[in-house]
Amino acid sequence: MLGSYRAELLKLRKRSAVWVLFGAGLVLSLIFGYLLPYLGYVSGDDNPQTNGVPRAEVLRGVLPERVMDNTIGGFPVFAGALALVLGAIVVGGEYTWGTLKTILTQRPGRGTLLGGQLLGLLTMLAVWVLGIFAACALCSIGIAAAENAPMDWPSAGALLKGLGGGWLVLSSWCLAGALLAVAFRNVALPIGLGVVWILGIETLLAGVVNSLLPDLHVLSDALPGTNAGALVFSVTGMSSADAPPGVRDAVSGDRALLTVLGYAAVFVVLAVVTTRRRDVS
Repeated sequence: MLGSYRAELLKLRKRSAVWVLFGAGLVLSLIFGYLLPYLGYVSGDDNPQTNGVPRAEVLRGVLPERVMDNTIGGFPVFAGALALVLGAIVVGGEYTWGTLKTILTQRPGRGTLLGGQLLGLLTMLAVWVLGIFAACALCSIGIAAAENAPMDWPSAGALLKGLGGGWLVLSSWCLAGALLAVAFRNVALPIGLGVVWILGIETLLAGVVNSLLPDLHVLSDALPGTNAGALVFSVTGMSSADAPPGVRDAVSGDRALLTVLGYAAVFVVLAVVTTRRRDVS
């Protein structure tokens, strides 16, 4: 397992797609978390409100005290979709290129190989989360210095809680992508199905349930995206008015945590069982 894990880390470090996806998530976080709100704040010098929100509150949203909101606020939807793509590319690429059979003939078992891949992915996602947090923190510091605003940071416990919750959300989506890649033994179909589910189907289903079928809330509240959004809402403590798309208090934080962990465990078990029982070609 350790050898497969090290080999996977080496491949991930040298694979350009990994860093392109990370760059896309980083740019999205900075644009929607800092650039657009700050431009709205600066352009409204003569207006006490920006789109109905007091300018002071707009500025507060890009200061260090709200750094965790901006770091992981997009993880349930946009960054989650990128994490799913990462899992599908890394695991599905071995099928597409025909390299999986070659690797398996050189010694590691199927479960060991997949375990090394998944551990490597989870490690890389931790790097993603820390990288996005560092960039958001630097933006917060820069804006606070430019506006002579206070640099009040969340407590160390709140930061660890937020970073851990964000990592878990990305990990669950990444494991879903890996499972789809194992199931379909390629890259394109898992990416298509996974991204459509995250960006379209869950949102549409939640909207239909809220407006037309309120008795089916139990169904929508059990979906992975709903619980990922509720987990982020819980660990950041943001208000419903400030919450980005996909983040809402649909369920309690404890329930969201257990549900996301449950989905991650199911994804891993199904991927391992499928890999060990089925032909790899």
